[in-house]
Amino acid sequence: MSPVTLRRWQIGLLVLGVFVTLMMAAMVAGCYRNDGKINAHKATTVGDVVSAGTTKSAVSFTTPDGQFHNPRLGILYPGGLSVGQRISIDYDATDPDLVRVTGRDASLSIIPAISVVGYTWLVIVAVMVLLAQVTLKHRRAGPNRPPAASVPGNSSTTDS
Repeated sequence: MSPVTLRRWQIGLLVLGVFVTLMMAAMVAGCYRNDGKINAHKATTVGDVVSAGTTKSAVSFTTPDGQFHNPRLGILYPGGLSVGQRISIDYDATDPDLVRVTGRDASLSIIPAISVVGYTWLVIVAVMVLLAQVTLKHRRAGPNRPPAASVPGNSSTTDS
């Protein structure tokens, strides 16, 4: 691999790492923003879990004005819910589609974000080290060096 190609790979990997890091920072910031919006106009009620998954769960509930809501984007911090469960939820009274499980907050997003960033950088560093070792091995071998047996004066038999 030429030095230019190696440098391009390194820059690409670093850009990928920075992109993933910024994405995770934006995710955590978004969670805190949503929590701030809920806390600014907080209303609490009981909702029914309609669907449950590890990353997305849906809940339906009725607001005090009699309106039925089933937020299309689901509920924030859905871990550990099961279908049919009745749970206490907090929602933004001005935007009832912004809902979270009562007692859960944005701090739950920090550990997954750090994990994704950590594993991403671990893989990037491993790939960069591997690329550097392969490139170094090829440089030491030389691009046009003939095999050892065909080098003049390097024969294993001697002429007498």
